[in-house]
Amino acid sequence: MTVILNRSRRNGIPQMTEAPPHNHAFDRAIALTAAGPNLFKGNVDDSFQNMVGPFGGVTAAILLNGALQHPERIGEPISLTVNFAGPVQLGDFELETIPLRTNRSTQHWLLLQKQNGEVVTSGTAFFATRRETWSEQQHNMPAAPAADSLPRVERGERNWFRNYDFRYVSGLFDPGRGDGNPEDAHSETLLWTRDNPPRPLDFASLTALGDVFAPRIFHRRQRFTPAGTVSLTHYFHADTDQLARAGDRHLLGQARATRMHNNYSDQIAHLWSDDGQLLLTTTQVAYFKE
Repeated sequence: MTVILNRSRRNGIPQMTEAPPHNHAFDRAIALTAAGPNLFKGNVDDSFQNMVGPFGGVTAAILLNGALQHPERIGEPISLTVNFAGPVQLGDFELETIPLRTNRSTQHWLLLQKQNGEVVTSGTAFFATRRETWSEQQHNMPAAPAADSLPRVERGERNWFRNYDFRYVSGLFDPGRGDGNPEDAHSETLLWTRDNPPRPLDFASLTALGDVFAPRIFHRRQRFTPAGTVSLTHYFHADTDQLARAGDRHLLGQARATRMHNNYSDQIAHLWSDDGQLLLTTTQVAYFKE
């Protein structure tokens, strides 16, 4: 996804798994109505608009929501892969949500978002019924000041920025410091983030939050470069109860790249609840142009 920093400081198928928490902009953006077997309809407005099309995180959340709202769905999301095949335009879309295979405790999905008869976004999802087992977390949350102790960085150049609260611990991309701005030695960002206004966390909103990190080349080079996500994969470590315990509080996110080479870069990111529980691991590949 393509972002620029503002330096100012200041369901359609009638089986909702749960009612939206309130009339939040995010809930309106991912809303779906039934249009037939395995088919939903929705609409893209400009509330989450990015440089070209909507913010990729909300598009990924729309695809996941199609599986979440499907009456044949079992279990909870374990992984989601989304491929951004072309720009999503403002206006209506169709979403095919096809349960490819359902076993006793697992389920595989094909997700296709279409506009004007063409696929603009495709995805696959894996759902499962979790059973209590031995568990361990090896990647612990980095040390960071409390979210409330940090200033909120307000971003205004793109509409979707207004829907998130960003509080940077380190790795702020700030092209406003001028053309002579030195490059950073690394591509890492550490920040607290949540929906704005605050919204109780669920799988759809966690999906979108996993994509709030700007392309890593912005941070490494400390200047704007045309760039955008091509494909992302989320791994959900949390279940519904853990998301409910996170409430509407900030999540700590950490993102970095491992290699940028010949127009493409990877990104690895993690999101923790404020009590240190790892909720999401995400990887993606982004295109950049020089």
